Amino acid sequence: MSAKKLKVVVTRKLPAPVELRLKELFDARLNNDDHPFTQEELVEAMQTADVLVPTVTDKLDRRIMARAGDQLRLIAQFGAGVDNIDVQSAVQRGITVTNTPGVLTDDTADVAMALILSVPRRLFEGAQIMNTGGFDGWTPTWMMGRRLAGKRLGIIGMGRIGQAVAYRAKAFGLDIVYHNRKRQPEAVERMFGATYVDTLGELLETADILTLHCPSNPQSHHMIDRQAIGRMKDGACLINTARGDLVEQEALVAALESGKLAGAGLDVYPDEPNVDPRLIRHPNVMTLPHIGSATREGREESGLKVIANIRMWVDGHRPPDQVLTGL
Repeated sequence: MSAKKLKVVVTRKLPAPVELRLKELFDARLNNDDHPFTQEELVEAMQTADVLVPTVTDKLDRRIMARAGDQLRLIAQFGAGVDNIDVQSAVQRGITVTNTPGVLTDDTADVAMALILSVPRRLFEGAQIMNTGGFDGWTPTWMMGRRLAGKRLGIIGMGRIGQAVAYRAKAFGLDIVYHNRKRQPEAVERMFGATYVDTLGELLETADILTLHCPSNPQSHHMIDRQAIGRMKDGACLINTARGDLVEQEALVAALESGKLAGAGLDVYPDEPNVDPRLIRHPNVMTLPHIGSATREGREESGLKVIANIRMWVDGHRPPDQVLTGL
């Protein structure tokens, strides 16, 4: 099959340089108005495309995968995470799945670090006071937050993004502890001055600020639940730029309203684009609209990775970012 005639369906609007290159190389059908595909639109795309380019907003579960046409042989995800795709079902149907890891690491780590700075120092609350005209002048005891230097930052998930956050946090004098499926090599720990803890419970009990950088899967679903939050320090802060379903939302709201947690910084939610209004109303919860990876540079690099994966696959080679399963 020639690349020029390859039918590629893109489910969301991508950066203009990426779309232009897709149209130059393939028979590309783009999403010009950027509406999220319905399930029926996804099925129609999977029954007509040779290559589907989805994003995190497209839920490609086993049921939808079963309706894919025989011509669909590549799902080239725009994004690093693939928890929206039943990769095992795809592989069983002979469909290769690729993603775009690495290019968004620094962008996401920057936003996580911004939240780590903002929540203990109550920066968002302060900005809201200014916006509503509530600033009556400086006093010695008003709007006091917590100093970062010397506090313990607990990182759950010490992969690319977790390490990038550790690198940034070290410059602010934070003590870094982490929990990961596998302990990192000693050289990595020395680089960040990071201490490994064997259990999640130990990390929860010692962290002043907890930041999440792990994938969404059945094992991590609601890993921060009522019991986990109960083990956290009184007055600790929670940062989540990973996936919304890592945190049990009702437990988080209860902990914030009771004062168990001093604040939270959130860029992801379990039912996007819906965000619990109690989180939005809380004075020391900084809610962002899932912008962790939203830079022009990162999104264009992701698109170019998608194209590189498609071209390598068309040429009969294994794509550089093929997602593997245990099959």
